[in-house]
Amino acid sequence: MTDLIHDRDAEDLSAGDLELSERAALRRVAGLSTELADVTEVEYRQLRLERVVLVGVWTHGTAEQSEASLAELGRLAETAGSQVLEGLVQRRDRPDPATYVGSGKVRELADTVISVGADTVICDGELSAGQLRQLEDKLKVKVIDRTALILDIFAQHARSREGKAQVELAQLQYLVPRLRGWGSTLSRQAGGRAGGSGGGVGLRGPGETKLEIDRRRIHKRITKLRKEIASMDTVRRTKRERRLANEVPSVAIVGYTNAGKSSLLNAITGAGVLVEDALFATLDPTTRRSELPDGRDYTLTDTVGFVRHLPHQLVDAFRSTLEEALHADLLLHVVDASDAMPEAQVDAVREVFAEITANRDGSLPPELLVVNKADAAGELVTARLRHVFPDAVIVSARTGDGVDKLRATIADRLPRPEVLVDVLVPYARGELVARVHSEGEVLNERHTTEGTQLSARVRADLAGALKDYATDGTVV
Repeated sequence: MTDLIHDRDAEDLSAGDLELSERAALRRVAGLSTELADVTEVEYRQLRLERVVLVGVWTHGTAEQSEASLAELGRLAETAGSQVLEGLVQRRDRPDPATYVGSGKVRELADTVISVGADTVICDGELSAGQLRQLEDKLKVKVIDRTALILDIFAQHARSREGKAQVELAQLQYLVPRLRGWGSTLSRQAGGRAGGSGGGVGLRGPGETKLEIDRRRIHKRITKLRKEIASMDTVRRTKRERRLANEVPSVAIVGYTNAGKSSLLNAITGAGVLVEDALFATLDPTTRRSELPDGRDYTLTDTVGFVRHLPHQLVDAFRSTLEEALHADLLLHVVDASDAMPEAQVDAVREVFAEITANRDGSLPPELLVVNKADAAGELVTARLRHVFPDAVIVSARTGDGVDKLRATIADRLPRPEVLVDVLVPYARGELVARVHSEGEVLNERHTTEGTQLSARVRADLAGALKDYATDGTVV
């Protein structure tokens, strides 16, 4: 009997619920020790984040913006499975070229690491190989930067073959300039007289160092991954061209990470995709077919979320996925009303799209701002955002408030069929009537003894299929 109950519960779970359950089952356990026999030899792919201290450099903007950036870094660390113990910020004109923060702050940071028992320091910026090495030498714990942290999250959440390939490509692009290992464990190149006075026949070093071999292998892997992603992009392009040939309107949901894009997709279409209160819960695009209030079909695609200072390696690796949104008829730009700085979210998303379209002809599709999580923001904040974004639609995907208005607005913004037809379709050709309902906009419908009389707006190809049934012998 118990087994039957469990089976019934499993059937009630959606695909998103199952994925969320699986992801929760694989979460990292905080508080375990990290073996750091020699932190200088730790490679990025072996990252294990546990008890962390955050450190940032405030170079511009307000103190509130600096604190918000560090708070976001903390949420990123928690999403990766870490326990955040402390956070420090230093005011500087620019990061220290050697140690990111000044020498005095490094000593303070070392004392903090010891006092709280941290095993990892995460810097709120992208560090050079030299800065990473210097900080690890002085702090005696692992040091990573914001980019490595985001890549680690992406590696945990990638599900599809394409998503995994894109994340691996971004990881390798990040790793190449940071390959470390200048110590005695690696061989040195010493051809000709490079071996010094002790060199000579039989004593010269190998033609390549281990570092060069690693770099060459990584470049070969990068080349292979680029080819794989290009082939997957061909499949994606074929599907997109098929949709364009059928002239099915498409809508892409874009926005900041954890703004509620997947929740909005579920609210509009009932898709049941994974929804999790975590950053970058969605990496693989999800496309669902839905119906507008006027009966027209359209597709709705949920895309990967953005974040301030999104690593350029990820933008490059996910370019083919992000470009899917550029071919949509409408962009639903979702903004989190409960965020401390929603305007900064909008700017961050638009910056990424500007980077994608920099070397591409054409412009972005029309944008519709959707302010989500109105129930969590409160009336005062919602009123302010309504003033800041006067053309936005205010919704709550959780409660459903404003979703019907959003559907109606989407219907108004999507392109409408151009050809007006007035036809009498015999009952034997019911498939044409079905096409008019799914692909066109029915203005009037009446059933007669001879067939179905329709007045509708349709595409040119469907108008051609209906021309023999025009009531006046013509199709407008």
